[in-house]
Formats: sequence, structure tokens, C-alpha cells
Amino acid sequence: MSQFRVARPERILPLGTKIARINWFLVVLLSLTAMIGVAVLYSIADGSWTPNAAQHGVRFAMALLIMLALALVDIRWWMALAYPAYFGALLLLVAVALFGTKVMGAQRWLDLGPLRIQPAEMMKLALVLALARYYHGLQGARPWRLRQIAIPALMIGAPVVLILHQPDLGTALLVGATGAVIVFLAGLSWRIIIAGALAALIGGAAFFIYGLHDYQRARIETFLHPERDPMGAGYHILQSKIALGSGGVTGKGFLGGTQSHLDFLPEKQTDFVFTALGEEFGFVGSVFVLALFAAILVTGMLIAVRSRHTFGRLAAAGVCATFALYVLVNVAMVMGLVPVVGVPLPLISYGGTVMLTVMVGFALVMAVHIHRDAELPTGLGLLL
Repeated sequence: MSQFRVARPERILPLGTKIARINWFLVVLLSLTAMIGVAVLYSIADGSWTPNAAQHGVRFAMALLIMLALALVDIRWWMALAYPAYFGALLLLVAVALFGTKVMGAQRWLDLGPLRIQPAEMMKLALVLALARYYHGLQGARPWRLRQIAIPALMIGAPVVLILHQPDLGTALLVGATGAVIVFLAGLSWRIIIAGALAALIGGAAFFIYGLHDYQRARIETFLHPERDPMGAGYHILQSKIALGSGGVTGKGFLGGTQSHLDFLPEKQTDFVFTALGEEFGFVGSVFVLALFAAILVTGMLIAVRSRHTFGRLAAAGVCATFALYVLVNVAMVMGLVPVVGVPLPLISYGGTVMLTVMVGFALVMAVHIHRDAELPTGLGLLL
């Protein structure tokens, strides 16, 4: 029973030391990316701060303050709240299934008076916390035994099923992929990975035939042959390719986009914001933004590998994996490399829940950086 006994930490960092340890380079990278989002939203609204640009900037400023405040919270509290956060997000997903607000045929939101939340976005971070907490408690155990595989599989599978029910295929895939990355980083055997990949291929084929909604199957067929229905199902991706291609090397210039300004480009403030950016700033501007994303990811992963505790390594790496998947799927989607699944571009697309989730995730990364040398207890007990 000694392994479950919670020990007092040897040293609690003073506030001044925590502030001194903040990774300001990461703060600058996140701020610069968000300001590019403000500029793009300002441009596609024909040089107007409304309806999205000003609100996007204000939301980021508030989220940045929240991030810095949460980064100073002791990493032991993050660890203690991992399981409650996961089960709370799971209950919210169940509430969405029972009482959620339906918009455009999808039941993904909860209306809480003046506030509308999307619990599926919250689950991305909650799952990272819970899996990192679980594997931290397994130190010394073999993470590939049946019990150690079955529990994480249930932790990942439960929210994925609830999110698919909404239906929200894009978010379900992101949640499942994030969980799989953490399980892999925890030390899963290659034999199990290969067997799981084969099972996923077989299951994916069966799901495509029997599990997809008609509109989801149409999206995949449209991805393969968008030119068959240029004014219907293929309209979104064809217009996105036209806008990206018309940007050329250096783009049409700030406020100079035609596809976005003339409303040919659909969902230009959310899912297809990278297309609007590419049209106005061209290949050079697009590569610069991707380089910013890459710098954020490299900084986050360096923080992960420098952490001395398993919880910090897996938590920071999980947040980075979620962020990378956001970017990868969104950019590939607007370029026609993957089907349109409705995944926003983090910090640039307009959207409050996604913005807050991303920034709270990087608050966790920053907390890992600040408390990288902390001694965390192992076992299954909560930290109190």
C-alpha cells in the first residue's frame, strides 16, 4: 500500500521563480499566430473589425491571461484534477446527447444561458490529462499488458463513440488519434501497434460501409471526385483550390482577396481561413504561418522531453499532438488532400471554445515547463 500513499512535495516553487521560468518565446509565438488570425479575419470582412476580427482578438487576450494564470498552478494540482476533468467532460458529452442544441443537423453544443459550449473540444484536453495521469501511475509496470491496454482503450473509446453520435467525425478522429499518440509514447509494443493498425483498417472499412451518415459518405466521395458536382457537394473544395492557386507565390495582397471577398469561399472565417490567408499572402505567407506552427510544436516537444516526470512528458506531448493534428487536418482539408471534416485552424480560425481549449492546453505545457523538476507521487491515489 505504500505506493498509493501521497507524499508531500519536497519543494513548492515561490511565485517569483515560477514567473521567471515562463517560456516567453512560446508566448510570443502563440500571440503572433493569433494576431495573424485577427488580420485575416479583418481582411475577409472587407476591412471591418466586425463581426469576427475584434472579438477574436479580445478572446485571445483573455485566453492568454487565463493561460499565464493556469501555468503558475502547481503541476500536482493539474495531476490531481486529471480524472475529475475527464469524467466531467464525459458527462457533458452525455448531456449533449440528451439535451444538446442541434445546429445544421448536428447536436454538438450545450446552451448554458448566455454561454454555448462544445464539450467535444474540452474532451481533447481532458483525455490528454487522464491518460498522462494513468501512465504516470504505471511507472515500473509493463504498459502493454492486457489490463494496461484495456483501460486506456476504454478511456479513448467512450468519448469517441459519444462524439460520433453527434455526429462529428472530424473531432472524433482527432480525439482518437490524440489518445493513440499518448498510448504509443507511453511505450506500447510495436507488435500491438501493427495489430491495432490492421484492426483499425478493417474496422474503418466496415465503418465506411455501415456506420457513416449519408452526408459523411458524400464528403469522402466528393473528396475523391469533386468535379462531378461543382455546384453542389464539390463546391467547397473546388473554390478552396481556386483561391489557394490564385494566390501564387506572394499573394494578391492584404485586403486583395477576391474569392473570399466576393463570398465564393465558404466558411472563410472558420474551416477555410487558411485558404483566405493563402489567397492574400500566397505561398510565402502560407509557409510562414506553417513555420510558426512548427516552431510552436518544436518548443512544446522540447518542454515535454525535458520534463523529469512521466505525467509532464506525456501531458505536454499530448497537447502538442492535438495541436499538430488540428493543423495537419485543416491544411490538408483545404488543399483537397483529405475529405472536408470541419476542423478549424487553431488560433487563426474564429471560434471561442477552440481558442480556450488550445490556450488551456498550452497552459498545461507551460506548467510542465515551470515544474519540470517536480517530484510527483505515483500510484492511483488522488493528490490532496
